[in-house]
Amino acid sequence: MTVLPKPTTGALNISPPGILERVHEWVTSVDHKKLGMLYIFSGLFFFLIGGIEAGVIRWQLASAANDVTGPVTYNQMFTMHGTTMVFLVGMPVLLGFGNYLVPLMIGTRDMAFPRLNAWGFWVFLFGGLLLYFSFVGSAGLFGSAGAPDVGWFAYSPLTSRTFNRGNNVDYWILGILVSGFGSMATGINLVVTILCLRCKGMTLMRMPIMIWSMLVTGFLVMIALPVLTAAQVMLLFDRFLGAHFFNPQLDGSALLWQHLFWFFGHPEVYILIIPAFGFISEIVPVFSRKVIFGYTMMVIALVWIAFQSMSVWAHHMFAVGLPPSLNAFFAASTFLIAIPTGIKVFNWLGTIWGGRLIFHTPMLYAMGFIAMFVIGGLTGIMLATVPFDWDVSDSYFVVGHFHYVLFGGTMFAVFAAVFYWFPKMTGKMLSERMGKWQFWILLIGMNLTFGPMHISGILGMPRRIYTYAPDRGLEIWNLLSSIGYLVQFVAIVLFAYNLIHSLRNGRKAGDDPWNAWTLEWATTSPPKDWNFNPLPAVKSRRPLWDAKHPEDPDYDYE
Repeated sequence: MTVLPKPTTGALNISPPGILERVHEWVTSVDHKKLGMLYIFSGLFFFLIGGIEAGVIRWQLASAANDVTGPVTYNQMFTMHGTTMVFLVGMPVLLGFGNYLVPLMIGTRDMAFPRLNAWGFWVFLFGGLLLYFSFVGSAGLFGSAGAPDVGWFAYSPLTSRTFNRGNNVDYWILGILVSGFGSMATGINLVVTILCLRCKGMTLMRMPIMIWSMLVTGFLVMIALPVLTAAQVMLLFDRFLGAHFFNPQLDGSALLWQHLFWFFGHPEVYILIIPAFGFISEIVPVFSRKVIFGYTMMVIALVWIAFQSMSVWAHHMFAVGLPPSLNAFFAASTFLIAIPTGIKVFNWLGTIWGGRLIFHTPMLYAMGFIAMFVIGGLTGIMLATVPFDWDVSDSYFVVGHFHYVLFGGTMFAVFAAVFYWFPKMTGKMLSERMGKWQFWILLIGMNLTFGPMHISGILGMPRRIYTYAPDRGLEIWNLLSSIGYLVQFVAIVLFAYNLIHSLRNGRKAGDDPWNAWTLEWATTSPPKDWNFNPLPAVKSRRPLWDAKHPEDPDYDYE
């Protein structure tokens, strides 16, 4: 009797894929998980670039009458930092998490349109790279005058050929326009996937809050981004075809650009914060060991915020001389949107209250998010008061306000999400010790950077200036902000090291390291290509709790 040897990898001539094969696999993939991770890592890459640009800004403003950069370079850094953080960091990272998690959380195998999904990512990436190609213009190539220098809002008439004869504005227009097509494709995909591909038993009111947040965000992307796209096309017509949509000297209107831009711009704030609401609404219950408090009101608040976000845009324009009736309407609308936002904060606190809190890193960031977002929201209510807004509208008070919302809010939620879902994406755990150090360093640095901006703004420091006189009492506040940037930089370096180290040497996570209860934790870590086989069926909002506690009489809490 002959005993055959067991087959080995060498005997079968099977070798692990090489670098080129792996790159080809990722570049040609239509798998929502790979595309989601590509979105997230692309966004984090641009986050590093935007952070470096912020460092140049803070270096220039660290002392009065500083000469680190001239006004042109400063304006370029200011424009590229804002544009990068809004369009190339916030949106791709948040939509990337949606891409990765939505099919897993609703129990399906992929997005509704996988090829459209892949097209959306590569179009977004091309748009972002196109924007940064403008830096090549500093060498005089392609007729450009270097990077765009008109602010991330590109107010008219700064964008006209009279003021800006180079092609740097055209890079800004085309880069954002092209990347916007990718975001719109993702928004359509999210909406169709959520509405049409939920697993058996998952009704709308059994969906996780995270899924509701992505559904609402998808609708907002489809409504808001086409308005910006139309405005950018009109601006191209002004610059190349002799149109005069935004030229006041030829019966155009500079305020028309502001209306169109901010009609996009304020829903964009909620495109950047509503997915963060979803992250926090999944993380807080798991680490409080309680179900989310007031699920139905959370859903109503999300839809309410999205609907009303399209009726508050002109609070960015109180200082332009709108009629008193319009000022009153937009002030009232801005006050009113605080109600659903307050409901969400109340529900998170209601979930935490009486819970068995577990302060792992995701929960720390979730708590930090709530605190920082409340501060940003309260200063936003102050800015809704028209006379107060007139006083501080173009000051650093506003800069401090929106950084508390978009950095202390959105980015803290992103860090919470990274620490929470990294085990599912990679099968490895991030270092808790480094994560907690990063949180406390970042919390200190963030408040040290953006807190003093409120004071310098009240003292009269204007926005969008590259220097200031030494006799205005502003030096100490700007120096504190610049020191705060360095503290934040340390935290981000620690985060990057944690990512790289954990990918190589991290502790194995297992399928459900947090003892959670949504469907993505029912799959392997990382999930298989097909996610589920067979597709799951659910009977409550906590399907994994059902599986773990089939005899628990309290599991069906609907």
